[in-house]
Amino acid sequence: MKEWRYEPAPDLDKSFVERLRRFPREPDMFVYGVRTAAALAMRAWLRIYHRLEIQGLDNLPTEGSWVLVANHSSHLDVFCLLAALPLHSLHRAFPAAAEDYFFVSFPRVAFAAIAVNALPFSRTVHVRQSLQICKELLVNPGNILVIFPEGTRSMTGEIGEFKPGIGMLIAGGSVPVVPAYLDG
Repeated sequence: MKEWRYEPAPDLDKSFVERLRRFPREPDMFVYGVRTAAALAMRAWLRIYHRLEIQGLDNLPTEGSWVLVANHSSHLDVFCLLAALPLHSLHRAFPAAAEDYFFVSFPRVAFAAIAVNALPFSRTVHVRQSLQICKELLVNPGNILVIFPEGTRSMTGEIGEFKPGIGMLIAGGSVPVVPAYLDG
């Protein structure tokens, strides 16, 4: 029988906020529980209040890592995309979120890291580092990267010009890319 060894998480000396800002984060059962409860509540709210309809679920890969690429016009977009994923893959789905917006204050950090499992993405200063983190994430089987190639929300609802980062991320790789369109 293999001996089981307990090793504490390497970030225990960090504050709660510092641990949430880090990526990748260490698994935390409390966070998993809160994220699951938030996802269930959000899915119910989206389906009942906003009448969310999801089409094309049969096009989602069932194994391996993959990238979900979508247009972006609302803060609800992430929740709509996460609602399309099976609940068991929720903790392996990582929406890229603007580091300069979602990772600056405690309420936003807590929301982005706990409820959404967001990956802090630097849009201006360390873009290549952020893309490298995304590539490393996709090397591990079963991870899902949710990314908005426009780089920001559209104020008009029209699809904006894609930033070159999405091409740099997936060019020459074998990771499936699933396009999605959010309407409404």
